Amino acid sequence: MYLSQKKIDERLMELKEEIPMKMYNDLNRELSKVKITEEALENILKDVLRRYRYAKVEPGEAVGILAAQSMGEPSTQMTMRTFHYAGVAELNVTLGLPRIIEIVDARKQPSTPSMTIYLEEDYRNNPEMAKKVASTIGNLYVSDLLESDELDYLGSKVILYLDEYELDKNEVEVDEIVSKVKSGIKGIDVESDGKSVVLSLTKGKNTSRKELKKILTKAKIIYIRGVKGVTRVVMRKEGDEHVIYTEGSNLKDLLKIDGVDITRTKTNDILEVHRVLGIEAARNAIINEIQDTLNEQGLIVDIRHLMLISDIMTVDGDVKAIGRHGVSGEKASVLARAAFEITVDHLLDAGVKGEYDELEGIVENVIVGRPVKLGTGMVEVVMRRELEESKEAI
Repeated sequence: MYLSQKKIDERLMELKEEIPMKMYNDLNRELSKVKITEEALENILKDVLRRYRYAKVEPGEAVGILAAQSMGEPSTQMTMRTFHYAGVAELNVTLGLPRIIEIVDARKQPSTPSMTIYLEEDYRNNPEMAKKVASTIGNLYVSDLLESDELDYLGSKVILYLDEYELDKNEVEVDEIVSKVKSGIKGIDVESDGKSVVLSLTKGKNTSRKELKKILTKAKIIYIRGVKGVTRVVMRKEGDEHVIYTEGSNLKDLLKIDGVDITRTKTNDILEVHRVLGIEAARNAIINEIQDTLNEQGLIVDIRHLMLISDIMTVDGDVKAIGRHGVSGEKASVLARAAFEITVDHLLDAGVKGEYDELEGIVENVIVGRPVKLGTGMVEVVMRRELEESKEAI
């Protein structure tokens, strides 16, 4: 006889305290899809519990050393430097060992910041709407809209000839260009006949070639629109949807753009994720970035090691490097800090401050030749004197 959903829920509730919430939700979802007998349910739950208990870390396991070794050993097999972006030949991104180092060092900015932008349902399957979003993201400057330029030394003018194709393609009005140039360069008159923009200095005053060239250079780099910090934009079709890739990153401004799916869009700048979305998002970003870098090289590391690394880096509510300026430099043990880097400085500072080392970690116990308080070292043998004395009496 098949069990009702209510009976299944009652049985699962008995295990709710013992298993993780995700495992509970997965079991609940999968069991709701099938008809099952009481015997079959018990066999499934028994096997799930057995596997879960087997996967749990033993008390006293040196999880930190295991995580470090599990990351360090595959890293030696990585190529030293690789550039490309998930099949997008036009864009560059750092991969391999340099990328891993960037992540664990918590660099303020990655060497090749980039974003992967997913679109909302109404945009992702429509190439025209996707292109419109991409054009909104990419930086557009006056120089991108010009066909040519000319310096009129006698009239003290700079003439910018507009490219009609680029204006139509980027949907830019001439008035918008005039307005941006006026606000960008002070002390000049700006006029337009629809096909060109003329920048005029004081009438009747001869201007040097150098000054006119300086004005032309300023005019060309005037910002029209786009997400600041994004230098290039490439759109690809992946499966049934269009995905946008960028060189440069500005997640805060990007998420304000209509059509961008804020639940899936991501950046490879960990600290920017922390600033915009918070520490939990940064923790997940560290895990995903390390895992993606390893997978790209064909290397497999258990995600629990990566989770431990990300937990250590973010446990204080801030993203900290694994190094002397972060996690390693803030260890309570003097000897552990001294063993990592700048040994003399750490020992001298500790001596001046009168610090005391409890010898509770691995490094400091190895240095002084004591058993480490992990694994078998957690257990201390204690002799009961009364038992020993009673044996002697016999």
